Amino acid sequence: MAQNDHDAILGRFEGKRHIYPLIVYYENTDAGGVVYHADYLAFAERARSAMLNLLGFTNRNIAERHKVAIAVRQCTLDFRRPALLEDRISVESRVIKVGGASLGFEQKIMRGDDELVVIEIYLACMSLEELRAQRLPDELRTVFNSCLDVTKD
Repeated sequence: MAQNDHDAILGRFEGKRHIYPLIVYYENTDAGGVVYHADYLAFAERARSAMLNLLGFTNRNIAERHKVAIAVRQCTLDFRRPALLEDRISVESRVIKVGGASLGFEQKIMRGDDELVVIEIYLACMSLEELRAQRLPDELRTVFNSCLDVTKD
């Protein structure tokens, strides 16, 4: 697989927003073909990991290099419309807060122009040794500050 092909599976940036395309598979749905509520969190997690990768990091290399992990601290979901079996959807992610030891994201699960689910999620940087909050490493803070988008839609 060529590098450009590999990068394509990680989505793309449009300005400061990361767009991550997905297809809803049978495993994501109930007997009626409607996406399980918990799968939206999995879609959002995949999108954040892909975004991180496009920014030059992985969860593994952050853990190895800085001895920290990024963990969910708080999350809210606003379910507006269901995604259905075989829908082509996308996760639009934007950084809305960069704190001392935290990051905030707004993530929208979209089908075309329709907002299906809006997720506001806050992550904490934690020391792997002490399992306590720790300041974001400078290189992460720099890259996430470059993506910071506080505009309202």
